[in-house]
Amino acid sequence: MSKKTLSESDICAKYITPAVVHAGWDEALQIRREVFFTKGRVIVRGKLHTRGEQKRADYILYYKANIPLAVIEAKDNKHSVGSGMQQALNYAETLGIPFVFSSNGDGFLLHDRTGLAEKTEQELTLDAFPAPAELWQRYCQWKGLATADARHTVEMPYYDDGSSRAPRYYQATAINNTIEAVAKGQQRILLVMATGTGKTYTAFQIIWRLWKSGTKKRILFLADRNILVDQTKNNDFKPFAAAMTKISKRQIDKSYEIYLSLYQAVTGNEEEQNIYKQFSPDFFDLIVIDECHRGSAAEDSAWRVILAYFASATHVGLTATPKETKDVSSIFYFGEAVYTYSLKQGIEDGFLAPYKVVRIDIDKDLQGWRPSKGQLDKNGELIEDRVYNQIDMDRTLVLEKRTELVARKITEFLVATDPYAKTIVFCDDINHAERMRQALVNLNPERVQENRKYIMRITGDELEGKAELDNFINPEERYPVIATTSKLMSTGVDAQTCKLIVLDQHIKSMTEFKQVIGRGTRINEDYDKYWFTIMDFKKVTELFADKDFDGEPVMIYEPKGDESPVPPEDEPEIIFDENGNPVPPYSADEQLPPFEKGGIEGGFDDPGTKRVKYVLADVTVYVISERVQYYGPEGKLITESLKDYTRSTVRKDYASLDDFLRRWSKTDRKVAILQELETHGLLLEALADDVGKDFDAFDLICHVAFDQPPLTRRERADQVKKRNYFTKYGDQARQVLETLLEKYADTGIENIEDIKILTLDPFTNMGTASELVSAFGGKPAYLAALYELEKQLYA
Repeated sequence: MSKKTLSESDICAKYITPAVVHAGWDEALQIRREVFFTKGRVIVRGKLHTRGEQKRADYILYYKANIPLAVIEAKDNKHSVGSGMQQALNYAETLGIPFVFSSNGDGFLLHDRTGLAEKTEQELTLDAFPAPAELWQRYCQWKGLATADARHTVEMPYYDDGSSRAPRYYQATAINNTIEAVAKGQQRILLVMATGTGKTYTAFQIIWRLWKSGTKKRILFLADRNILVDQTKNNDFKPFAAAMTKISKRQIDKSYEIYLSLYQAVTGNEEEQNIYKQFSPDFFDLIVIDECHRGSAAEDSAWRVILAYFASATHVGLTATPKETKDVSSIFYFGEAVYTYSLKQGIEDGFLAPYKVVRIDIDKDLQGWRPSKGQLDKNGELIEDRVYNQIDMDRTLVLEKRTELVARKITEFLVATDPYAKTIVFCDDINHAERMRQALVNLNPERVQENRKYIMRITGDELEGKAELDNFINPEERYPVIATTSKLMSTGVDAQTCKLIVLDQHIKSMTEFKQVIGRGTRINEDYDKYWFTIMDFKKVTELFADKDFDGEPVMIYEPKGDESPVPPEDEPEIIFDENGNPVPPYSADEQLPPFEKGGIEGGFDDPGTKRVKYVLADVTVYVISERVQYYGPEGKLITESLKDYTRSTVRKDYASLDDFLRRWSKTDRKVAILQELETHGLLLEALADDVGKDFDAFDLICHVAFDQPPLTRRERADQVKKRNYFTKYGDQARQVLETLLEKYADTGIENIEDIKILTLDPFTNMGTASELVSAFGGKPAYLAALYELEKQLYA
């Protein structure tokens, strides 16, 4: 058999795999075939979703299970030896792999991404494929792993519990880059990973490998929320077992190796409360700081006091949102991130949930409201005479009918989609969160009658609401469904099944905005959570258009000598006490910016400060505009109708109607074309809802993408009957074809193409499936008759 006639699979089996094995690669341990490393982007239109194509490498070669060294892209022999190189380079860049090969079975083209080779690309014969030791040596040279100790640290395997769970590709890269930085002696390390991408699991694997290798013997994991520490201890860090302890009740036991702690649990205002000093400064070898954009970004923070005390330890900062302002900098302390995995990349890969935005504008927000002369509010306060607009709403001006309108729009959305979809409503302060809770209760009496916890206010000041936080984030617990909050749930809350985020809060800080959006970005396939909706009442989602929304963090910090940095007005630091409650960020004798008086930080009023809020019950408000935007290509929000989107999607694959008709007529199974279009984002069900459920997929596509007048399935079936072409078949075969035609008219082309339909009613009344196929003279003749029927349908 000629090499040119072999399939790609045959080329792999007969030439590529033997060549790699001959070079000394272990087929069972070091060679992985057809590795899918992304999930396929979730594409949302209307109420439905589909997944795009997964990325798949033909081969990935590993030195150890946790160290990928090379990727190989295979092609059949009709292609040149290097024709797969550009595709392979794309994969290698994503995976952080240095050695890239393309092959057609005649030999290999090697592309060396390390920059250390004399020639970046060179052709190799089949018997010249490099051995594992050779590529490992070059890898170590590239990474600067000069000592045996450094290589020992890097080679230490992941924790494996025997299940199939392994780090995703980006987690593996983050872990390896961090381990390699530690192995080379780097003392300050920053890791940036979007919310929902598994930072804590990644941290666990980093600590596990450093601990097991003996590189770091005593380790401290710091967080500023009790819930974060407890989630970490009980879930991802569980394998540390008896070696691990949580510092609590201000008690220190020096017999453990892995310590988890709230920083508030080891610090205090008085010297004797700083119990971390019971450890010697060199006690810890490694400190991992979770959500490091909060506590350690500012030079005068309590976290930094702890880090300065344990200065000899390696410090690893984890965050989804590094904080970079003129006053505060994550990069200044930790250095440039050793790895960044962005929200945009996570959505593109299909590991994070995309979003659609429902933007609702209210008349008084945009057009403003002015009191009449001498007008008093509900509480008898004289209202200052000026124009109040969106910046004032729920800060200095409370319009009760506005709160009711927001609550009504939330309720209408949930009723139309899923009344039990987990929902977080972000409000400006605790007072606003309570008013919103009341308004939602009054609009949902039946749901509240079912369970009083259908709607709960979950804020730092209220114990009963806070106690329901665990139930809210637990996918198995139905209640609470709707949580109204201010700051407490904006960060560190792992709400896997949250499907609706409502923004009725003034957010100007990019860091806070990304944290809030992160509450919805997790995918949970078991609970049908693939995407989420953001309902925006205060123009917060305009931040999506900011060039910094999902870009690389850039340091703009300006050290000011001995001056303590002052938090910017719109980006106040959220501080939590030992019990996880938000506390005021300013001391009693400091003057708050005007719009922050009254406890915007979780609703706690500072002593000596008072914010005037005018409350009005009778000012009418209404919606002046409402629009839906989708997460589109390149992470941009697009406002586009389903028809426009369908047209552009189809025309990417088919430039003209003739192209589409030619492919449709030549393809034996029309379902294959529809499946291909669906992987590119076409949503036929949503399109049928929009255009008409009686149309076949063929007519939907031709009508919307190419402006052709559509026919219903019944009209197409009736046209075939009029042609009377069934007469050339015997009685039983003719009866089968007529029944298939009726099935097509009822349900469409997809069902009649599956031969299993012959095992269902009403075909079972005509005979067994094998008898019905025999009536045509066998399976090939049956399939030929089905193909002829389809030709008649689409003639």
